[in-house]
Amino acid sequence: MIFKFKKHNSDLYNTLLKLSRNIFFYKNLAFEDTYETRIYLMFLHHSIILFIQKKRKDKPDQISYNNLFFHIENNLRELGFGDIAVNKKMKNLNKIFYDILIKLSQKKTDFTINKNLINKYFTKIKDNDNKCHEFELYLNNFYNFCFELSSKNMIKSLENYKY
Repeated sequence: MIFKFKKHNSDLYNTLLKLSRNIFFYKNLAFEDTYETRIYLMFLHHSIILFIQKKRKDKPDQISYNNLFFHIENNLRELGFGDIAVNKKMKNLNKIFYDILIKLSQKKTDFTINKNLINKYFTKIKDNDNKCHEFELYLNNFYNFCFELSSKNMIKSLENYKY
């Protein structure tokens, strides 16, 4: 019997990972450089992309979602988590992703950052209005940058995003 291996596209994951490694987050905002922080940043960026797709009435790609979580699961295994821990962590990460996705914008039609959501996942800047404002400005600029891109080439074009 020949085994078929499903090829997983890593473009979205690699792009989101690169965005989450922006020195701005760790130098200017003083975020802790942890696995969770990077995942939260990846989820935020991806949620903005999905928000734009919804606004354009583009159908979100289930395959991209599956590939993203496939790579996250593999990274957890590479970090040494076992099957039970990975399953529990993946369930929790899915809840966090949907929490961010649903509550990202305070308005359904216009992109307005939900400050409570930011404070929930990025407690480091919770009590610092300047850093909170800087982070909001970053997210709004990212939204505006993405909104100008075509849906078809958005992920590839994000490699050019600089802040």
